[in-house]
Amino acid sequence: MDDYPALNLFWTMLWFFLWILWLFLLFKVITDIFRDHSLGGWGKAGWLIFCILLPYLGVLVYVIARGKGMSQRDVKQAKESEAAFQDYIRKTAGPQDGGGGAAAELARLSELKEKGAITAEEFEKAKAKVLS
Repeated sequence: MDDYPALNLFWTMLWFFLWILWLFLLFKVITDIFRDHSLGGWGKAGWLIFCILLPYLGVLVYVIARGKGMSQRDVKQAKESEAAFQDYIRKTAGPQDGGGGAAAELARLSELKEKGAITAEEFEKAKAKVLS
């Protein structure tokens, strides 16, 4: 380790980190090219060829020219994912038809029992069904 000073190790790690950072940016640009629905097929092919043949310049020009659109597409995708997740939660949680789920159903059954509309046996059966 004597022939490789600490400063050289620092510079090597810095350049390695910057290279990895650039690779992440390159992949982000390439996925954004394919995700953009407003860009036609030839436009996508042109940007992709530009980013592959002249990677540093291509990525830099893409980020400058279409960076605002990249962020808007990211926000739109995040909102769509959140909406889909919330919709999934609503469907999984069960019907919310003005009630509060099992607690509201039990309250309704208790009210029916107090009014005499159902017997104690029917109440117990319905309660077991709601709780299961």
